[in-house]
Amino acid sequence: MYKLIAIDLDGTLLNSYGDVSDENKKAIENAKNRGIEVVLTSGRMSASVMSIAEEVGADNYMISGNGALIYDLKNKKILYNQCIPKDKVLKIVKICEENSIYYTINTEKYILSKTLNYNLMYYYYENSKKPEEKKTKINVVDNIEKYITENDIGEITKITISDETEMIFKGIIKKLKDIKGINILEVSNMSRKIITAGTEKKELKYFYTEITKENVNKFEALKKLGMNLGIDTSEIAAIGDNVNDLEMIRDSGLRNNYG
Repeated sequence: MYKLIAIDLDGTLLNSYGDVSDENKKAIENAKNRGIEVVLTSGRMSASVMSIAEEVGADNYMISGNGALIYDLKNKKILYNQCIPKDKVLKIVKICEENSIYYTINTEKYILSKTLNYNLMYYYYENSKKPEEKKTKINVVDNIEKYITENDIGEITKITISDETEMIFKGIIKKLKDIKGINILEVSNMSRKIITAGTEKKELKYFYTEITKENVNKFEALKKLGMNLGIDTSEIAAIGDNVNDLEMIRDSGLRNNYG
C-alpha cells in the first residue's frame, strides 16, 4: 500500500487555467481519509504552493522549487534546504544580461524580474483570480544584479530562462552549462499556457527551462521527507507530466512496480 502520494501542480493537478477541479479535490480528500500523506511537489515558489495546498487540503508538507525546499506547513518551518548560492545566481544573471535573454529569480518571498513576460505573465493573470493573501508576489526592478547585491532577498530556489526562438534558447543553455554546481533542466518542447483576460483567451508559447542547485530534484526531496516520516521510497506514488517530474516518476514505488 502506498503511504505517500506526490502530485505535481502545473499540467497535472492544475488545468491550463490554473484551477483545481472538484474531481481532483475529492480524490485528495479520499486519499487522506485512507491515511495517505498527500504532498504537492512543484517548481513554483513556496508561497504559491502553500495557497494551493490549503485549497485542496494537502496541508502537512510540501515541496517547492523543484525539490530545493521541503516545508512543514503545520509548524511553518523549512525541513530541507538546497537553494542556489548567491555567487552562482550572479554568474547566471550576468550571462543572461549579456545575451539579452529573459529570466526570473524565484525566491521564498517573491519572483524577481525586469519585465512581465512568458511564465511570469501567466502568474500575473492567475493572480487576478485570487485574493491578496494567495497571490504569487512579483517584484519588477530595473537592475536585478544591483538589487540582489544590495538587498536581502532570502533563499533563491530556482532561476527560469525563457525565449520564443529555439536557436537563441539553446545557445544560452550551452553558455550556462559552463557554470559549475548548478542543474539545468533538459527541455525539448515549447511550454504552452492559456491566460484569460476578461472574455479573451490568449495562448503563451515559449521555450523554457529551470535552473537549480546541483543534484536538486523532486525525488531527492521526497526521499528525504520519506525518511523523516518513516516511509520507504517503495511506498511513494508520484504523479507528474513534465521533465522536472522525471526522477520522482521513474524512481517512485508506483513506477517501480510497472517499470
